[in-house]
Amino acid sequence: MDNKDHEILRLIQANAQLTAEAISQEVGLSAPAVQKRLKKLRDTGVVEREIAVLSPAKMGREMTVIVQVVLERESRMHLDAFKRKMRRAPQVQQCYYTTGEADFILMVIVKDIKEYEAFTQEYFFDESNVSRFTSSVVMDRVKVSLDII
Repeated sequence: MDNKDHEILRLIQANAQLTAEAISQEVGLSAPAVQKRLKKLRDTGVVEREIAVLSPAKMGREMTVIVQVVLERESRMHLDAFKRKMRRAPQVQQCYYTTGEADFILMVIVKDIKEYEAFTQEYFFDESNVSRFTSSVVMDRVKVSLDII
């Protein structure tokens, strides 16, 4: 990847709906050259996917909770089972398998404390392999980004 690829990536990170023509004007390449580069960036997996970012508040999901989860057992089977559950949980926006004190760190988006309580019942209290978990309610979304460049 060269500087032009990085410029293209920076632009589509901010707005994935930009046309090749609009990008070409910003980076100083022709639209067909931009299209060719975008195709290569997608085909090689540099661009994993292009998504719409929704407003949690406007979707009725105003509460974000950062959860640290410690498992009782950490065999591959138990880790994989927990990962599968978190991938399927609609409230889990992000899930990270981590080093340190917690085995997993989750970003959970819910409507309110009642929904979070129901989530903890289903995924933590009813799960025999969860040793403990700690929750931190987000007070303010200071920066939310998946930008890399």
